[in-house]
Amino acid sequence: MPSFLEITSDKLSRIVGTPGAPTLVDVRIGEDFNADPRLLPGSIRRDYRTVEEWGASIGDPAVIICQQGRKLSHGVAAHLRHAGIGAEVLEGGFEAWRHAEGLLVPEDKLPRRDGRGRTVWVTRSRPKIDRIACPWLIRRFVDPNAVFLFVPASEVSLVGERFGAAPFDIEDVFWSHRGELCTFDVMLEEFGLKSRPLLHLAAIVRGADTGRPDLAPEVAGLLAASLGLSRMYNDDLEQLEAGLTFYDAFYRWCRDATSETHNWPNAKAGQ
Repeated sequence: MPSFLEITSDKLSRIVGTPGAPTLVDVRIGEDFNADPRLLPGSIRRDYRTVEEWGASIGDPAVIICQQGRKLSHGVAAHLRHAGIGAEVLEGGFEAWRHAEGLLVPEDKLPRRDGRGRTVWVTRSRPKIDRIACPWLIRRFVDPNAVFLFVPASEVSLVGERFGAAPFDIEDVFWSHRGELCTFDVMLEEFGLKSRPLLHLAAIVRGADTGRPDLAPEVAGLLAASLGLSRMYNDDLEQLEAGLTFYDAFYRWCRDATSETHNWPNAKAGQ
């Protein structure tokens, strides 16, 4: 039974990937991290020894993760609470999360971070489907602070080189279509995010992005809504912000509501 200062892996797994997810801070020592260099989705690495330097910049609330959920995470969480930040400890730490088969993102798959600790991505302007779905996946499960640059298609690779941004959803780059898979599928595979609801969502995204309405009944709806969003916004970043909420809803449907139906008004007796 966790204390009021702790959160269980089961409870945290229900929050990860949602807009209200806490800031996840991995404070494992180097030896433990090197033994399994994977991160809880969206978490950031910090040195517990310098918590007084970085603590004030951590988002509120926060969940602190060390190897076993003991002294390191409790010490860091106490420091953060002293600074006025709501902080809990992951009960049992990284080991408990791994034992519960929680999602884990390989650290070496992440692009290098900028001076503010953010991953930076670049793609073609005027996004429709993959170029909204992929940023949603990154913001919710990889890096909540990720930066997305939308530029003319001809400039994507050069902007990536000059500004240290990872190009995606264009030809001849790592983060792009592979065979029948769209970029969203590839990111699920490479980031180790193959949960049941995300795979369900991936089939819908793939169908809409590659013209395969047979893949899921919801494909036509996603395509229609995506094209509608692209016409509502001239600014790509405004469209992205609107699209994040849109994909939040699709994800929660895939996770929690696929068996639910809407039955009002009820059929009248005898009809």
